[in-house]
Amino acid sequence: MNSTAALVPPASNAPPGKEQQAAGVGILLQISMLVLSFVLGHVLRRRRFYYLPEASASLLIGLLVGGLASISNTEANISYLGGLTFLMYKLPFVECLMFGALISATDPVTVLSIFQELGTDVNLYALVFGESVLNDAMAISLYRTMSSVRSNSSGQNFFLIIVQFLETFVGSLSAGVGVGFISALLFKYAGLDIENLHNLESCLFVLFPYFSYMLAEGLGLSGIVSILFTGIVMKHYTYSNLSENSQQFASSFFHLISSLAETFVFIYMGFDIAMEEHSWSHIGFIFFSIIFIVIARAANVFSCAYLVNLVRPAHRKIPMKHQKALWYSGLRGAMAFALALQSVHELPDGHGKTIFSTTTAIVVLTVLLIGGSTGTMLEALEVVGDGPNNELESYEEHHDGYVSPTFEEGASSQSNLRTKLKEFHKTATSFSELDKNFLTPFFTSQTDDDLEDFGGSQQPRRGGFYDL
Repeated sequence: MNSTAALVPPASNAPPGKEQQAAGVGILLQISMLVLSFVLGHVLRRRRFYYLPEASASLLIGLLVGGLASISNTEANISYLGGLTFLMYKLPFVECLMFGALISATDPVTVLSIFQELGTDVNLYALVFGESVLNDAMAISLYRTMSSVRSNSSGQNFFLIIVQFLETFVGSLSAGVGVGFISALLFKYAGLDIENLHNLESCLFVLFPYFSYMLAEGLGLSGIVSILFTGIVMKHYTYSNLSENSQQFASSFFHLISSLAETFVFIYMGFDIAMEEHSWSHIGFIFFSIIFIVIARAANVFSCAYLVNLVRPAHRKIPMKHQKALWYSGLRGAMAFALALQSVHELPDGHGKTIFSTTTAIVVLTVLLIGGSTGTMLEALEVVGDGPNNELESYEEHHDGYVSPTFEEGASSQSNLRTKLKEFHKTATSFSELDKNFLTPFFTSQTDDDLEDFGGSQQPRRGGFYDL
């Protein structure tokens, strides 16, 4: 990203020493913003001021510094302003699909941090986290597919579009899972879990995910989707093959990297939002996009929860208060912003700038508004625990399903749809048995006693490899 160059005045024909000095100033300012964000976030948490979460504070710091840099290096440009009365924007159909794909990626970093701080119900935490992880993968694959369709718009039919999407998504997934399984077998049989090889063991464990990322990119697939599934597989199988010291290092290392990365991403977003050229001439498009996103999310969350509850027993159904919290937590963040920024260079006639400006408005609004009001929302829905992390820490004891939430709706009628969904649910249960009886013994060094300690299957420890 070249936005950091705007932190210092342009130095045309400057000697190499001056260029290095300018780059050093830019890096120094980035580090200063990171330090300020961590300190400010710590102060806000200590004072239990949840109306400005750490992610929102980082975004505001980036906005402030970027705004100051923009004012100092550019002249004010208000020529967008004459078109504020436009209510609609004529966006081609494929571009609409690209915008829909990128804006579908939820990024509830702010919400999850408050969930963990307040001790929210573990099932709600798992729902929000799981949705965001899978949404990122699907959004990237869909966006790439639509971008490819737009580039090769010479008569592609709907079937070929689906094939193209499956090629990207399934290919990336397969690459990630394959690398994860290879790493599990390597750590199981290579004998690296001895005292004098802990450094080698830890280095290899850190390198495998990035190998997966570069492999997928080299094959023309999605590196982010690939590294996601590599992380899932490595946490479930490879992690248990590490020595105890290496497990502690991996958990601490990825927790540290994730904290730095999340904070820097929000700082960069704020800075880049202030520095990039926007197109604010279609406020109506932005307004109606926000309205329809809210409506579409409600339709998605409540309909999917209804289908899931058809096949779950009474004590495992998703209660309405969790559905409302899930609907409310659908803020947009780094992934939507990155894809929108990419669309600026891919779409002509100002379409990319309009999509980028719309996404920017949605990201800022959701991060600040939803992030700042999450604590109030949790208290209103009565899903806050008695103390910080109280239910999250007991997750490993109840990993088989929901922890007996209250659900007051009546039983739904037996229907063909419910029967089919129950059959699918049995398939998922069968996969759990397959994993317990065959996959875990094959890819890990765990014994039956180890599995019983985990209640029959492995469970991720918070702060571990999922922080990747």
